[in-house]
Formats: sequence, C-alpha cells, structure tokens
Amino acid sequence: MECRELTDRAINRLLEEAAAAELEDFDRHLAGCERCVRELAVIEETWDALGADRDAAVTPEFRARTLALLHDEVDRRRMREFRPRARAARILARAAALFVAAVAGFAVARGGLPAIRSAGTSSPVAGPAKSAPDLAGNPRLSNVAYRTDPDGRVGIEFDATTRHTVVGRPDDPEVSTLLAYLLLRNGETAGEKSRAIELVSGHYGSGAGAGVASPEIVRALAATLKGDRNPGVRKKAAEALASFRSSPEIRTALLESLANDPNPGVRLVAVEALAASAREAPDPKTIQSLREKAVDPQENGFVRARAASALKAIDL
Repeated sequence: MECRELTDRAINRLLEEAAAAELEDFDRHLAGCERCVRELAVIEETWDALGADRDAAVTPEFRARTLALLHDEVDRRRMREFRPRARAARILARAAALFVAAVAGFAVARGGLPAIRSAGTSSPVAGPAKSAPDLAGNPRLSNVAYRTDPDGRVGIEFDATTRHTVVGRPDDPEVSTLLAYLLLRNGETAGEKSRAIELVSGHYGSGAGAGVASPEIVRALAATLKGDRNPGVRKKAAEALASFRSSPEIRTALLESLANDPNPGVRLVAVEALAASAREAPDPKTIQSLREKAVDPQENGFVRARAASALKAIDL
C-alpha cells in the first residue's frame, strides 16, 4: 500500500468491503507510517460523527454552491446517461460516503455539529421520569436521542411501539439499565452508541476520583470494546473504561483490547489506561503485557514507544 491510497483503503475498511489480505497490507503500512496513522484518525473521527445528529443542517449557501459545482461538472463532462453496474455502484457508495464526510467536516469547521435534539424540542430535560419499556423481550428501540440538563440528569428518548422518555441520572437503575441495553444490543448508528458512551463517561469518569460505574455499564462497555465493528466506537469505549476507577473487570477488558484490537489507536488508549492503573497498583499481568508490547517488532511504533515509556514510569 502507498500513502496516496489511504483514503480509499480507509473507506473500504469502514464499509467492511476490504478483503483480509487488504486489511493485513493496510495494517502493515500503518505500523511504519506515522503520517497515515494521524490521517486515519481524522477520517475515523469524521466517519464516527456521521449520523450523530440528524438535525445538523446544511446552510442554503453551501447547498447552492455544491449543486452548482455538480451541475458544472455534469455539463463539462457532457454526461447524458447513467447506467450503474455493480462495481460502479460500490464506487458511488464510497464517493457518497466521502461527500457526506466533507459536509460533516464543513459543519465542524463552522463551529461543530450542534447538540442532538429530540424531535420537536430543544428544551432542557424537565418533568417527572417516565418508565422505560420492558427490555426482557429485546425490543428494537429506534430514533434514539439524548439530552442533558445542568444538574447532571440525562434524557433518553426513543420509539418502541410508542415514544418513551426516560429521565434521570446515569446511575439511576432504570437509566443505567437502558444505557447498557442501547450499547449492547440496540444502537442503530455509531453516533447513538458514542453519545451513550459519552453520557456514562461524563458522569462516572475522572480516573482515581471517579465514581463506581454499575457492573452492567462496565459489561456493556467491555462488550462494545471487544466486538463493535466501528473503531471509533471501540476507542470511545476504551476511553470511557479508562476514565472509570480501575477494577479487575476493567483491566481485563483493556488487556484483551491491547492484545487483540486491530486498530492502533484503540491499543494506544489501552496502553495509557493500563499504565495509569499500574502506577497506582502494579499488576503482574499488566506489567508483562506492557513489556511484550514494548519489544514487539510487529506493533505500531506509537504503541510500542508508549508502552516502553510507561514501564519507565512504573515503580517496579
């Protein structure tokens, strides 16, 4: 793989169209190219933002300029007929993904995507909590939106058979159970999952001074870190676990991620978190894993260097 192929290869992987050999070639290139690692992080961050806010609006000026450019391109090339084929359809899908990424980048450049709003209102969370639906039957929850208010409560709105609103703090049992359910089984998009992760991370996080997350939240984040297809979501799950007060369950999830996650950015978060935990309470398995990463010639250079640096800072 060459650096100029990064965008195409990255989009192939995000669309899950890359063959195993292509993925291996991609990872080998990333292991030796710091510039591509940085560019890939930007692509994945933009991809992760897509769909995070259904209400993000394109300004009339931007829409008009974009349509004018498209019409000009069609006229210039004198394209008269469109007959899609299988390969052309895949290429167009990638082109559409890149175009939407460009629109998202434009919105971010103008001040960031606006906060997610529930349908029909942008008012702060208010009113008494309504009960969540029975989750025992694994209902499909759709059109999920999140809100927050200044006192730390969150609002979660979604459609099951009818629209529900559940309001409370993330450590309220009903809210905690619902957030864990959305992470494990029901997030329709990477944006929905990421927002749920941000809510629990913001509530429980801050390292040694953090609160104790419920076991079901930890299990949901660990399962997301292990099995979600989107590297941006896995990275957020690792960051959330890293922000919690350390526990054996959290260390186990991070150690597994360090050993097996295919994305170097996720592994780097795991190294940082495990190093911080080991400085507080050295753990033999953590120390050994960091040593193995520090000398692994197949490991990404950033990950390897950070593991070596972390070992120096631990009082062994």
